[in-house]
Amino acid sequence: MSDTVPQPEVPEETEVEAEEATDPGLAVEPECDPAAPAPLNVPRTPTGHADVDAQLERLGDADHLATDGHLEVYEDVHRGLRDALTALDARPGPPGPPSTYGTRS
Repeated sequence: MSDTVPQPEVPEETEVEAEEATDPGLAVEPECDPAAPAPLNVPRTPTGHADVDAQLERLGDADHLATDGHLEVYEDVHRGLRDALTALDARPGPPGPPSTYGTRS
């Protein structure tokens, strides 16, 4: 009886695998890095207000940044949306309906 344990067979490289390993033109693309920034591809529906739509589009800039860069974009968008809302409040409203009665003295 022998004390040796049979070793698993290691498959030999095929010719194609050997060629791919030596030829950089045939190399397999590296897989996606899960830690790398990736766009969320969230659809943005236009609101009809140019200022608001521009700020919402700006959110897409965060898609390609690392997490530590998101804060700057979010703060900028928040400031822009707040300014747009403030501008809506500052505009005068439409004129009231004309009076149907005459002024009495």
